[in-house]
Amino acid sequence: MTNLRVVLAEDAPLLRTGIVTVLESDGHQVCAAVGSADELREATRVHQPDVVVTDVRMPPTHTDEGIRVAIELRRATPGLPVVILSQYTTVGSLEQLLDRDADTGRGGLGYLLKDRVAHVRHFLDAVREIASGATIIDPDIVVALVGASRRRGVLGALTPREEEVLGLMAQGLTNPQIADRLVVSEAAVRKHVGNIFAKLPIPQQGDRRVLAVLTYLNES
Repeated sequence: MTNLRVVLAEDAPLLRTGIVTVLESDGHQVCAAVGSADELREATRVHQPDVVVTDVRMPPTHTDEGIRVAIELRRATPGLPVVILSQYTTVGSLEQLLDRDADTGRGGLGYLLKDRVAHVRHFLDAVREIASGATIIDPDIVVALVGASRRRGVLGALTPREEEVLGLMAQGLTNPQIADRLVVSEAAVRKHVGNIFAKLPIPQQGDRRVLAVLTYLNES
């Protein structure tokens, strides 16, 4: 079996050390084991690995840095095999990562829940298959992707930023509070809100903000 050159990104030091040990026990070379998105970018550029293994949530925001960096890396190097590890079934930017039209969907790709890879052999087999070009998505993630696709109906007309603004509206935030949360101007928020009103199938009469929020909650 071919041994692989691996770049690993995982912000939890204990788990990072454990994954390095597991990979090296199978004969692979871990070229770099890092704990942030910026370090992952640099390590991949320097080492040009056979496969990247990355956590989803890393500093600084602990949201979906791992996926977003994976998208960047696969656009820069189409077909670069990537294994994404997640504690959660959130799909975030996964659909963008799977988009073949965006030069990110080619080559091996895996999205594995961490509790599934507690079985060492399963994890190692998955890494080898993904490095060889296979796509392996955890069944729970597939269910989440299908659910997201079904919810997209009405909200599909919105841009990601507009949907983010609408989600904050649903939390009861005012325009100034949304501007503060997103670090944008109130004018930008007003523009997004206007676009939301124009795109959603809500009547001209009544409280359009409330109607937009109700539409969002119903679709979600």
